[in-house]
Amino acid sequence: MIVPDPDETGPLRQVYGAYPSGVVAVCALRDAAPVGIVASSFVAVSMNPPLVSVCVQHTSTTWPLLADRPRLGLSVLGTTHDRACRQIASKTGDRFAGIGYTATGEGAVLLHGAAAWLDCSIDTVASAGDHDLVLLRVEAMQPHEKVAPLVFHGSGLHALSALAS
Repeated sequence: MIVPDPDETGPLRQVYGAYPSGVVAVCALRDAAPVGIVASSFVAVSMNPPLVSVCVQHTSTTWPLLADRPRLGLSVLGTTHDRACRQIASKTGDRFAGIGYTATGEGAVLLHGAAAWLDCSIDTVASAGDHDLVLLRVEAMQPHEKVAPLVFHGSGLHALSALAS
């Protein structure tokens, strides 16, 4: 067994990367322009009330632009979003160039081609180590059943293989 070392995060990243997770884009309008981040820490938390969560690094320069928005759009990224995922996660350039999206009346931004949309409001934010745990209340949602989700595993983006019946 390896003891986690805060100065050497490689082994911990490898262990965390052994667990596949879905990928969401968390987006909203700010000054009439889309702003967003990508999170692989999306988790369904509660059915009643309907709650989900994401974790955001304290060092994020984009999260402060989203944290005060009345609504956040969570798009469960589909297998065609590989480029969009990297683009929205980038530190430079127009993060939404060539990416189709719909904005709700409350300012949530939802990406076209997603496996599901969740229109959320922030319920609670709690500091958790070097991240904030953001608990979100689902105000509205839309599944897109014919779209397969994108999966983050082993530090890479992947499509799921069809399950044998």
